[in-house]
Amino acid sequence: MWRDADFRRLWLGQTTSQLGEHASLVILPLFAVLTLHAGAGELGVLRAVGQAPVLLLSLFVGAWVDRWRTRTTMVLADVGRALTLAATAVAGVLGLLGMPALLTVVLALGALSVFFDVAYQSSLVRLVKRDQLVRGNSALEGSRSAAQIGGPALGGVLVSLLSAPVAAVSGALFFALSFLSVRRIRRTESVPERSERPPRVWLRIREGLRFVVGDTSLRTVCLASAAFQFCFAATMTVYLLFLPRELHLSGTVVGLALAAAGPGALLGSLLAACLPNRFGHGAVLVTAAALGDGAFLCVPVLHGSSAVTVAVLLAVGFVFGAGGQLVNVTVMAVRQAVTPDGMQGRVAATITFAGMGSAPLGSLLGGFLAEEWGLRTSLLVTAAGMMLSPVLMALSPLVLLGRTLPSPQDTAAEETDRPGSR
Repeated sequence: MWRDADFRRLWLGQTTSQLGEHASLVILPLFAVLTLHAGAGELGVLRAVGQAPVLLLSLFVGAWVDRWRTRTTMVLADVGRALTLAATAVAGVLGLLGMPALLTVVLALGALSVFFDVAYQSSLVRLVKRDQLVRGNSALEGSRSAAQIGGPALGGVLVSLLSAPVAAVSGALFFALSFLSVRRIRRTESVPERSERPPRVWLRIREGLRFVVGDTSLRTVCLASAAFQFCFAATMTVYLLFLPRELHLSGTVVGLALAAAGPGALLGSLLAACLPNRFGHGAVLVTAAALGDGAFLCVPVLHGSSAVTVAVLLAVGFVFGAGGQLVNVTVMAVRQAVTPDGMQGRVAATITFAGMGSAPLGSLLGGFLAEEWGLRTSLLVTAAGMMLSPVLMALSPLVLLGRTLPSPQDTAAEETDRPGSR
């Protein structure tokens, strides 16, 4: 796998892109809190605006990606995000970056990230053989999960060492590196054949929705993902306020607390290569989600900025990172195993729509609860809500998935036999 030059380019591009994206997700909110003195409600709105494109665009992007080259889509998304963050840094240095402009920036970044994320989730199936998907997904999801945690940590540290506008330049550089790597992919993608008169986009979207709803495993993944992302978005909105204002932690310590999940994600990546084959995919999904999500319940009981507090936050981040990585890799394997090649983009987009589409509402709820109930109580309630995800999986047939997943050939044949399928 690692001997394949195109796979290495995809891995490097995806990793640097995710680092830039998730660093920006902390840099821009911290700029709002520390420089513009945004309150809990304003922070909730800012996060919701950045997450709204997932809800508004995912299904359309999925239909688009299934008919075009993922390499082109990723390259254009990287260029757009690099230019947007570069312009943001200039505006911040000149003192022109107010809340309205910041909302416009996060909206643009969110829209471009939807294109990149859906495209990269479909790209591996087109670049490698089916028997290499598990190893490829383990590598890509490992770097993605590590970047999701390492990016925010890097963003927190940069904001502490530099000003937030200058820190935004780092995100632009990461997107530029991703562009340079992805554009060097040489292998021709096996894009599904397109008819002279392709079905209308709504028909293609409906095909993806019907396929996901009709598959028990994918349907459960959607419900559990929606529950998790909604509660996690609410939790993180409160968490980003709780650490500096309630525990009086510096931006550097906040970054380290978020970074702790990085080593956990690496461990989870290693475990994901063996645990599902030993204990079954369903058992690993439920157990990892319960342990990772449940770790956040320890945070509301913390007081002050003592060494014990910091140690607990690091432990929480580590456990959450390990559990989240196990869930990410296992879910990706399940999704790709039961989805035909021509449906990969739409299925990925549908699951993203169902999951991340609920995040804007969660962010708004987190900001509302923080203002009405206080940070500590709100964090306890939202963290407890994250446990709904493993409960939904435990009560569904998904928990019964064994060591072996359905073969792609069998799944494709079943899809062909479905009413309304092409």
